[in-house]
Amino acid sequence: MSRTRELKMSRVMPRQRPLSYTVYKVLECRPDSYQDWYQQGNALRDSRHYEDALFSYDRALEYKPHDYWAWYWRADVLDALGRYEEALASYDKALEDKPTDYWAWCERGSILRHLERYEDAVASYDKALEARPRDYWAWYNRGRVALEDLDWFEEAIASFKKALEVRSDDYWSWYRLGDALRQVGQYQEAVNSYDQALKSEPSDYWSWYRRGDALRHWGHLEEAIASYDKALEIKPSDFWSWYKRSELLRQLGCYQEAVIGYNKALEPEPEDEYALYNQACCYALLGDVELAIASLKQVIELNPVEYQALAKTDSDFDSIRDNEEFKALVFGG
Repeated sequence: MSRTRELKMSRVMPRQRPLSYTVYKVLECRPDSYQDWYQQGNALRDSRHYEDALFSYDRALEYKPHDYWAWYWRADVLDALGRYEEALASYDKALEDKPTDYWAWCERGSILRHLERYEDAVASYDKALEARPRDYWAWYNRGRVALEDLDWFEEAIASFKKALEVRSDDYWSWYRLGDALRQVGQYQEAVNSYDQALKSEPSDYWSWYRRGDALRHWGHLEEAIASYDKALEIKPSDFWSWYKRSELLRQLGCYQEAVIGYNKALEPEPEDEYALYNQACCYALLGDVELAIASLKQVIELNPVEYQALAKTDSDFDSIRDNEEFKALVFGG
């Protein structure tokens, strides 16, 4: 069950107790009772008998076709069943009767995201925010759609900042605000956001890793390496942290340390072309001809056209360019 649905289930309408034998007997005696069909739907929904709950809400709506609650919970059941188009239609029916309802607009936004109608999802969250202008969940979900689905980074930044006005210590808003800021090149602000996220979740791999990315783009290479190191304390076999850390070490001229990092990166991904090629460059810069050619041979076997062309002009190989084995491997003769 999603966090949004958990919150939704605890609001104005109380959760119904599991359906009893008595209610079934009542329906036998009063099969045209809206309230009994509706209550049965609630009980079946609570016990996750979604198909039966749907049937009950449909029967209730036969007797009271403009009831907000029956349409609303019917949509919730359809959402749980993955029948998103029908759920959307049901939320729309609920909103005909209660057009300013926060929850229906908010849940409708979630359904539209499932349907990959991202701009409509943002518009639905906007309608929810008309009803509750300082609601954390609507601002957060609006920002998430803008960031992850639409690449509307400025919109995402504004949304996460609004969410943080309501929940100033929220890990997820700080983390995703950092991602959005990084995407628009505001690297210092992104690092600050990841730092705020790490106050709540100091052992979170992703915040340390993305913080390293922001520092790398900002030009703070040694701090970026330290951030990748923290990520690797949490996830020691992660390819990307080892790879990016090695790239920075290579830029700093720490070729031996970079080689060690590439070796660690290649443990989970032994045929990664970038790691193999850059490892070969580092070996060449260290003057280790044998290992440079061994790594270069591996990557050329994987992708001969691209890496033979690169090696022909790459200054990293200048120290071994006259080696006969290198010439045969790269130039074919």
